Amino acid sequence: MERPLTLAFLGCGAITERHARTLRRVAPEVRLRYASRDAARAEAFRARLGGDGAYGSYEAACADPAVDVVLVATPPHLHLEQTLSALGAGRHVIVEKPAFPRMEDFAAVRTAAGAAGRGVFVAENYPYKPLAGVLRRILERGDVGDPLLVQVDAVKRQRPAGWRADPALAGGGGLMEGGIHWVSFLANLGLEPLDAVGFRAGAPGHGGADGAARGGGAPGGPRPVSTEETFLAVFRYHGGAVGSLSFSWEVPSPLKGLRLSRIYGREGTVRFESNGLFVAVQGRRTRLYVPSLRDISGYGAMFHDFLGAIRSGRDPFMSLDRAERDLRLVHRIYETSRMTDTLGDA
Repeated sequence: MERPLTLAFLGCGAITERHARTLRRVAPEVRLRYASRDAARAEAFRARLGGDGAYGSYEAACADPAVDVVLVATPPHLHLEQTLSALGAGRHVIVEKPAFPRMEDFAAVRTAAGAAGRGVFVAENYPYKPLAGVLRRILERGDVGDPLLVQVDAVKRQRPAGWRADPALAGGGGLMEGGIHWVSFLANLGLEPLDAVGFRAGAPGHGGADGAARGGGAPGGPRPVSTEETFLAVFRYHGGAVGSLSFSWEVPSPLKGLRLSRIYGREGTVRFESNGLFVAVQGRRTRLYVPSLRDISGYGAMFHDFLGAIRSGRDPFMSLDRAERDLRLVHRIYETSRMTDTLGDA
């Protein structure tokens, strides 16, 4: 029998609690430990969520030879340092999204992972949603013929708090912190994205508020003062399909942001609730799907894949390459939106 893995969380916040509860459900054999700069907080998480260890520092968790996997669940500005520290100590690393806000950080992580002979996994759950799996199968089978248009509606009102309200800690604005989920969703439907172009609502020159006041910058651009952002992003795919993402944290969202999205093909249409409640297909076949609600967010499938990859040495579905591509698309949306902001002034 394989020795049970020991996983240590770096950071004791809401996402650590969610992941711990998911792991208790899908992989109860994994031994969980908790690390915080506040030893009492780490111990409180251990007692409440179940676990066999707690640490009063992140460094202590990484250095403990009993730990096999470190899950980095701290604010993004700490991700690179903590990932490299864990790899240097010989640990596998699962890192929360956005993994590394700067593109150049991926090369440093790959080098360190190769030297350590360990894996790095990005906790991006949207490609693991049951909804994403259903849509991939529909497109792979050709149920609506050649896909032409993908339209995803992801608008809601969300008030970020804590470090998420500080772009310097979050790595950027709302698109970086929350929108990257939807960019990854659009990039992992079985259609390979070529590029993305962004348009920011309320941009200067378009009758909206000043860009600095509205927020909207990835690293390298003007520092935003708000993470509330509204974007239209347009994607081009290999094979000729075009996709669009309507993303906002500024729009009133009855029913917690339930929205209708579509895929149009040459021989039919797919309509689906953006969060995954249902999928309706009219095309070569007509069918109504209700994806699994038990793991509607995809966290269970994600951890099942990651733990299997760690034990076997295979690559996970959400590879480091896919995570890097998704972040590159987010940067392209930010970069091109800054250019399109000026169109109204021409």
